[in-house]
Amino acid sequence: MMQSALITEHLTALLSLAWLLWIVLLGVGLILERRSPAATLAWLLALLFMPYFGFLVYLLIGPRRLYRRRLRYGRARARLIQSTHPLRCAHAAAAGFPDTGLERQLATLLERTGQGPPTAARTATLLESGDACYAALETAIAAASYHVHLEYYLWRPDRIGTRLRDQLIAKAEAGVQVRLLLDTIGSDRINQRFLQPLRAAGGKTAWFNPLSLRRLRPNYINFRTHRKIVVCDGRIGFTGGINISDQHSSQSSGADAWRDTHLQIEGEPVHRLQFIFLEDWYFATNHAPFEPSFFPPCPESATGSWLQIAESGPDNSHQAIARLYFAAIAGAQRRIALATPYFVPNEALTTALITAALRGVEVRILTPKHSDSRLVTAAARSYYDELTSAGVHIYQYGPAMLHAKLLSIDDQIAVVGSANFDNRSLALNFEAIAVLYDAKLAAQLIRSFDADLNSASRYVKPGRRATFGQRFSESAARLLSPLL
Repeated sequence: MMQSALITEHLTALLSLAWLLWIVLLGVGLILERRSPAATLAWLLALLFMPYFGFLVYLLIGPRRLYRRRLRYGRARARLIQSTHPLRCAHAAAAGFPDTGLERQLATLLERTGQGPPTAARTATLLESGDACYAALETAIAAASYHVHLEYYLWRPDRIGTRLRDQLIAKAEAGVQVRLLLDTIGSDRINQRFLQPLRAAGGKTAWFNPLSLRRLRPNYINFRTHRKIVVCDGRIGFTGGINISDQHSSQSSGADAWRDTHLQIEGEPVHRLQFIFLEDWYFATNHAPFEPSFFPPCPESATGSWLQIAESGPDNSHQAIARLYFAAIAGAQRRIALATPYFVPNEALTTALITAALRGVEVRILTPKHSDSRLVTAAARSYYDELTSAGVHIYQYGPAMLHAKLLSIDDQIAVVGSANFDNRSLALNFEAIAVLYDAKLAAQLIRSFDADLNSASRYVKPGRRATFGQRFSESAARLLSPLL
């Protein structure tokens, strides 16, 4: 009996030592990842005080590096550049872009972080509702003669999703190349049965970074494509915040339809969207076709809006979109308007917003009164008092969900895309945005922003009226903000 107890005691000590060693190794790995100090400390404390639960959460959403898949992205870029030279015309077209001012600074910043230069679009059209977006999509797809490329975070097998799938089936049967890339988590309601008719018609489908418990890679829950990209014949492109779902359609959801904004582009900037799609397709399939029709010749003259397509993701450390946001806010002289469904800014962006307000810049932020994530909503509200004390005006949209991701600077520069104002979008997900160096489009966005304020209420600092439970829940959620 005593010998059995001694064996148990030794086994317990050995397991405890092994567990401690494992925690130490994880801690060293976290430190070597060189995250922000706040995020590193948050993970270390989680592993220390919640060893089992913290370890499980770390496996699911902790690791941030792609390692071998980053190399695959590098191969995709190299082959695309070598085989297609999609940006050759773009460099020549950028000759007419302004040489001075904030526009040139932001364009230079993006180019130096690996993005393409600004190019002039033939047309750029803001689509300010889901129904307007779907109608434009269906028109462009119907007119496609060679190929239709689509990449979405969320595609639902509902009325809208089924209708668009059926249109893609008809195009594939007519001989048009159809490629559909979906995110595994965002489009989790899509199954093989839904996609089979499209494949049977000749269309190709792929899943971005699928979860693989078999290969012990549950951590890839982080690395999602949050992009919304459609390219038709390399000439017409779409990007923005609208997914394929009845949620975005007032015809399906009525007054509960999500408020969102998308962008339709025609002309040279579509080449950059095509490049990003093919890069992601290569990443997902380890194969991508390269055909001249994907990048049709540049028009001899383009007098439309100047655009710059930018993308970011955990495959590189430039964080181009986060740097753009910071530089644009820091460079604003008169007005900043920001709309985002998930407002969990990092320390640098928080400081930039506060500093802008203290400089006398009018800063207005529009967020949902209640987003589809209670944790994110609580974390967002933990920043409100600090911002409003500095002079930032915060408005809460509702009761419908605000899903638009917009930024306007001095009524001259605007940003539309898929990136939210949080760590997940700016560091963990693959995102795409369009920077509009066009006063007319920026003015249109501001008019929409002002109209949305009619469905919003201004946030007032509660002071002592806030309950202890409210203050504690918001503060606790803020502790997790580097991880969200």
